[in-house]
Amino acid sequence: MKKLYFLLIIVVANFGYAQIEDAWVYFNDKPSSATFLSNPLTMLTQRSLDRRTAQNISLDITDVPVEQTYIAQISAATGVTVMAKSKWLNALHIRGTQTDIQALTALSFVNNVKFANHSLNPGGKFSQTPKAIKPVNKQYDVQVNYNYGGSQNQIEMLNGHLLHQQNFTGQGKIIAVLDSGFTGVNTVAPFQNLITNNQILGGYNFPDANTNYFFRHNHGTNVLSTMGGFADGQLVGTAPSAQYYLFITEDVNSENPVEESYWVEAAELADYYGVDVINSSLGYFAYDNTAYSHQYDDMIGNKTFASRGVNMAFNKGIVVVISAGNSGATSDPHIATPADAIGALTIGAVNSLEAYASFSSIGPSFDGRIKPDVCAKGLQTTVSSTTGTITTSSGTSFSSPVMAGMVATFWSAVPNLTAQQVVNFIKQSADNYNAPTTQKGYGIPDFQLALTNALNLEEVSSNKSFVVYPNPAENQITFQLENKQKGILYLYDVLGQNILTKEISENNNAIDIQNLSNGVYYYNFESNKVFKGKIIKK
Repeated sequence: MKKLYFLLIIVVANFGYAQIEDAWVYFNDKPSSATFLSNPLTMLTQRSLDRRTAQNISLDITDVPVEQTYIAQISAATGVTVMAKSKWLNALHIRGTQTDIQALTALSFVNNVKFANHSLNPGGKFSQTPKAIKPVNKQYDVQVNYNYGGSQNQIEMLNGHLLHQQNFTGQGKIIAVLDSGFTGVNTVAPFQNLITNNQILGGYNFPDANTNYFFRHNHGTNVLSTMGGFADGQLVGTAPSAQYYLFITEDVNSENPVEESYWVEAAELADYYGVDVINSSLGYFAYDNTAYSHQYDDMIGNKTFASRGVNMAFNKGIVVVISAGNSGATSDPHIATPADAIGALTIGAVNSLEAYASFSSIGPSFDGRIKPDVCAKGLQTTVSSTTGTITTSSGTSFSSPVMAGMVATFWSAVPNLTAQQVVNFIKQSADNYNAPTTQKGYGIPDFQLALTNALNLEEVSSNKSFVVYPNPAENQITFQLENKQKGILYLYDVLGQNILTKEISENNNAIDIQNLSNGVYYYNFESNKVFKGKIIKK
């Protein structure tokens, strides 16, 4: 009888566990939006507002926090636990039984519920036959390498040393690192410059819901060292003078969609603090529960929760640098999410001779976009361990922060650029720009070339002979020209695709933008001079 009773307990427990689901609940509105938008400092820091002003990015309802009364009511709902929240997507990540979650749709302020288990959504696809849940191994192979000046190759490959020689080292820029943990950063020697100079500004541990971010795992420590580490004669990061926020979003003990939600929540907090660059050496494709897993046809740039978060961050003026992934030599070699995001600068890996590293995930995205975008050294990259030992490690986990640090260093040299311009200059400087491949994308950037090109950019704001108005606009944009001036206008979307070419003259100086989607567009006006700028369709 005891054995039977014990067996019954196991069956009931397993049945109950099987019914627990992850989901997102989306809301209809934000009733307090007018109050927040009229008081911007209740939503964002002054630095965040300044970054938007510099890039001509307007505040909108996505900047408004999720309605607190909605959070309270969902939290109080029977059998539902709130795991994370997103103001950008106006949603909560929740966990509970299918029945309890579905009951939330009866609330008047709930727009819809989307289950992480695709088969539970209307028209959802069924996953492969469920596999037994097994522990996920997120450890990384490390080889000890004490070669003097080991970081030289990874910096010189990008011509980053030329920017360093000009005293551009990331000063004035802030990088948010979204990772699995930063053990030892507060104690070991290669990070002491960051600690002593107060370059680590703060952070948060989302899985544990506390501020203990010097904790959990070594991966973020290795990653941070390629950007901000300094061990004289052994390791110099690509942005040693930048400041950093450290966010733990990854739970190394399991693989669950809540990590995507933690990621988006951390990106929102990074935006709040006014960061300029995000580095994330994380990717999501297969989950412990295969019913939650993504498929390659999900990699379309704006479908997954994480990719949508990346796109929002980029639209707020942040350059978002994402590792391509380490699946290149597997049966599923393509990029994971959020590397697929439209707004991501996705980084593949090469070796010391600039040849493709076979583990680096390949493109294109499922909808055919170039991915990865560019590459950096990811095979035997020089890093610091949690004990301060200078060693090497391999993976796009390290090519990504090498690049992210260079993004900050480049941007510190030309701080007036927009995030889109930064990304464009980096891609255009790469060695495969005119012949991108599925393995290396546009190839390896030359940051000195990018800097030279950026410094040659003509500032339209300083020339009174060319004025664009109104901007932002809803229906029509007019170009004010000098007498008898004329030229060709080229209009581009955020992907760099030409969507309009038109001759503009004194008597034909307007374009109709009614049919364009809301967002940011870029123009080149070419006459006897070249004028470049940005148009916002509202």
